[in-house]
Amino acid sequence: MHTPAFQTLDEWLRHCEQLHPANIDMGLERVGEVARRLQLAFDCPVITVAGTNGKGSTCALLEAFCQQAGYRTGVYTSPHLVHFQERCRIGGRSVEPAALVPHFEAVERARTTQGDAVSLTYFEFTTLAILRLMSQTRLDVAILEVGLGGRLDATNVIDTDCAVITSVDVDHVEYLGTDRESIGREKAGIMRAGRPAVVSDPMPPDSVIAHARAIGADLWRFGQDFNYTGDKQQWAWAGRGRRYAGLAYPALRGANQLLNASGALAALEALRDRLPITAQAVRAGLALVDLPGRFQIVPGQPALVLDVAHNPHSVAALTANLDAMGYFPTTHAVFGAMADKDLGPMLAKVAPLIDRWYFTDLDTPRALKAQELRQKWHALQMAAGARREVPVSTHASPQQALQAAIAAADPADRIVVFGSFYTVGGVLQQGVPRLQAKHLGA
Repeated sequence: MHTPAFQTLDEWLRHCEQLHPANIDMGLERVGEVARRLQLAFDCPVITVAGTNGKGSTCALLEAFCQQAGYRTGVYTSPHLVHFQERCRIGGRSVEPAALVPHFEAVERARTTQGDAVSLTYFEFTTLAILRLMSQTRLDVAILEVGLGGRLDATNVIDTDCAVITSVDVDHVEYLGTDRESIGREKAGIMRAGRPAVVSDPMPPDSVIAHARAIGADLWRFGQDFNYTGDKQQWAWAGRGRRYAGLAYPALRGANQLLNASGALAALEALRDRLPITAQAVRAGLALVDLPGRFQIVPGQPALVLDVAHNPHSVAALTANLDAMGYFPTTHAVFGAMADKDLGPMLAKVAPLIDRWYFTDLDTPRALKAQELRQKWHALQMAAGARREVPVSTHASPQQALQAAIAAADPADRIVVFGSFYTVGGVLQQGVPRLQAKHLGA
């Protein structure tokens, strides 16, 4: 079959969108066959990170520690906030779009060369292209974030040297199961026999631990094989054979980041023979780690918080972090969400902190329309017998919703943007917003 002669990344991405009827098609047979044809393999340690929440932060922390130790890092994460190429970072920087084009061409050739073309979803095709780029780049460590689940995710075609399982909670139930045990079983599928499996969830599903033991993985459990302690000024980490004391808090905000940092340190301790890390690298990494959209506070007035929280567990963490910020006269919330999300628990958790809602459409057919969000919000309010009248408006885009919130907010107020990568990404499309406070009394 003839390989299309697309010249740009955008052309290839449009091509990928048209290859498979489903957005998600769980299974490794098709993607594994194309990976075999590509002879996809890494000659450096691979760390694979799965979980419901905390995956992106854990990958960013691993990247920061390794970079500060002098290693050349390759990181694959998904989804992206604004530009597709954000999904692949080499040496801490997003790759250039043009650098990905030859690898899209190679995946297309591989999937169409032997008889019938192998059908790949957008995620599978793009994952293979990025993995091929990373495998052909001289890396000291490859860090892979699982897209969905673990066992059947496209990233699992690569045998990991160290699996990390972050928090496990109920999300994507139509693909992964309706309870933590079922979902945990899917996440645990990235583990490999005889290799380290780090579990940073303090209360992991039994299925995760059972699978690690059944296959003979080298299990590292939070609270048993590694732990942290801390006060308001500093924290300390202890693993099987190493301890770090007097650590500064990570530059990533939020109480849950100590769990993510602890898991990252455990993974590097488990791989210490191949990736030795100094205490100085750990301290520098904690200070310099950066990840947009994870409780990101934009300087200016009113205060602006960007968070990709999009399920009950992550919204609960966001709520705790917002609560810890202190008093604001009014909190304005820009919110857009996918249609498959469990909105009831998400909205109920954060609602007491929100004084005004700005529901927004998102640029994907998978999202609820702003008007639908408004209807669901009112239904939840009526069911809960809410006594507080909260103003609600609807908007065609996150940018328009944010502008409406800025126009309504006083300098001392707070605006929080959350609900999806698309919500935060929609706000960041024109760069980090510059907040110009209205003059009091103007």
